[in-house]
Amino acid sequence: MGLRKPASHVTALTLASVITAQTVSTVVAQASAAEPTVQVTLTSEIEWGPLNPARGDQSLMAGTLWGDRTGAGPSGFLVRFADGFSSPPHIHNVTYRGLVISGRIHNDDPDAADLWLPPGSFWTQPAGEAHITAAKGENNLAYIEIDESPYLVRPADTAFDTGERPINVAANNLVWLDASDITWLDKPDTPAAEEAAKMAFLWRKPQKDQTNGSLVRLPAGSTSEMRSNGATLRAVVIQGQLAHALSGENGVRNLEPGSYFGTEGASVHQLSCASQTDCVVYVRARGTYVVASLPSEK
Repeated sequence: MGLRKPASHVTALTLASVITAQTVSTVVAQASAAEPTVQVTLTSEIEWGPLNPARGDQSLMAGTLWGDRTGAGPSGFLVRFADGFSSPPHIHNVTYRGLVISGRIHNDDPDAADLWLPPGSFWTQPAGEAHITAAKGENNLAYIEIDESPYLVRPADTAFDTGERPINVAANNLVWLDASDITWLDKPDTPAAEEAAKMAFLWRKPQKDQTNGSLVRLPAGSTSEMRSNGATLRAVVIQGQLAHALSGENGVRNLEPGSYFGTEGASVHQLSCASQTDCVVYVRARGTYVVASLPSEK
């Protein structure tokens, strides 16, 4: 499905209550004020290497999407798990967040009953807490994100308690919101509600100058815009086939699950869900951004 120019009317979902409804022209003018720094990485372009080199051939494989998990600062990366993988009890020096892209993942206390998280599920693992990670399925893939590097694996007998507790949210327990749930926005009559984007908030209250994480659900066959307010925006395709282009540029790239796009600076991303099922995108943003569902061409 092709991407097209913005329509004059959109249904917008905002990620912060401090922002009132804005016209399309205002947002586009802000986005064109400066050229953004853009990175797009397809799943097929990712370079894979050992997640924990100390384990040799038994190490999981990881591929960096952004940042440097072995250096300093935040980072996001993919991890591949073999069918039947089960780690020994261990801890990490930093807290991480995870999203299941494919397969089934279990991440919990070593003595906990199995809780297999399907694709689209979200979990967190606090620093210092002993746990195991297991996977089942022919193709097990997860996106992992940390707020500080390096990402290290240590023995369970070095466990410590930060007071933070883990979170496991299965995909069917996510709460999806649409424009009718967000009372501070204009809600034009078009497009139809079933064609509009929805959001599920995962961590931290979205507001100016604060980093936050959410899922965006784009209906199959729909076209939308994602407009950043000038701060950092990082997005990973979790489900579906997504056609992506930066507004004002001709190139369209087809993003499979695990692919990444991100910008530094104001930008307008044109997104088309080209699959038969809905597309789900994880978005980590500093500050606020707007998703606008464009009317379908009848």
